[in-house]
Amino acid sequence: MWPLFALVLGLLVGSFLNVVVHRLPRGESIVFPPSRCPHCGRRLGPMDLVPVLSYLALGGRCRYCHRPISPRYPLVEALTGGLFLLASLFYPPSLEALMVFAFLGLLVALAFIDLDTYELPDGLTYGLLFLGLFSALLLGFPLPFPQALDGALLAAGALGLIAGYGGLFLRRFREGRAEVPVGPHQVHMAALFGALLGPGVGMALAFLTWALSGRTGKAVVLPDRVTLPLLPLFLLLSPLLGGDFLEALKGALLAAGGLALAGGLYWALRPAPPETEEEPVAMGYGDVKLLGALGAWLGLYAFLGLFLGVFAGALLGLLLRQRKIPFGPYLALGGVVAFFFGETLWRAYMAWLGL
Repeated sequence: MWPLFALVLGLLVGSFLNVVVHRLPRGESIVFPPSRCPHCGRRLGPMDLVPVLSYLALGGRCRYCHRPISPRYPLVEALTGGLFLLASLFYPPSLEALMVFAFLGLLVALAFIDLDTYELPDGLTYGLLFLGLFSALLLGFPLPFPQALDGALLAAGALGLIAGYGGLFLRRFREGRAEVPVGPHQVHMAALFGALLGPGVGMALAFLTWALSGRTGKAVVLPDRVTLPLLPLFLLLSPLLGGDFLEALKGALLAAGGLALAGGLYWALRPAPPETEEEPVAMGYGDVKLLGALGAWLGLYAFLGLFLGVFAGALLGLLLRQRKIPFGPYLALGGVVAFFFGETLWRAYMAWLGL
């Protein structure tokens, strides 16, 4: 009975997610007006809104204007229903199960919005992050709070640095424009200081440069051409200097993740700066925030989700011969697989290595 309930609930939630995916990027209310045909504008009745079945019964066309309805609608409904059904096989009726349903629903919405717009809305990514941290704090689920917080910071820091190195290579080692008061430069500085002095000091120094930049109106930062090459050099030399490589790496990622998520939240709450000439980027910071949110739910298994997402995205990009693809859907896919099967995959991998 519980799996059937989860399936029906997922289908209904998927129907609502279609509204979110369509309206949220346009800045429209997801509550009013009621659902209507995107072609003729006719308000849809209850019989037009039965998940999946209405689409099949109407032959994929509007009942009123007979124009085709995108198969995206039943796909989102069926996918959400299937994910909720999968979750019900792992979790009995409980508050934890409802948290997992929310986790899956947010990932579905983020994936399909990114497919349409190449953007990941801050409201959804930070909603996913704070929901994971809140669940960890309140329920100790799916991780104890310290592990959830560390997972979020480590994951966001790692992808923030990957984006930084990728951008530096794409700019052919030319210095990028520093955002005021906060941007990727502070993330890269935090990583270097975190590796040298520990994550707390690294974050504090980067926050100080953020405050000084806001106070002066000018970017008070170290150049990327200094911080990014120095970081791996110090990490490699840390054992020779009496330090520990893994501790230095952890300090770098924790500090970078703290700045990446805090800076992203700042720009989510502040008016967007005037648009200027775009610089080449390897990855948007929406992906950094999404991986940080996955870290709050998965802990270190977020890196498995990242690996699976990169593999799936690269494979599909090669098959479709596309140079630019939205990464959010593949991160979401990797996150779902890692959430349900991460431990199983890791054990199978270790057994394959003979460990």
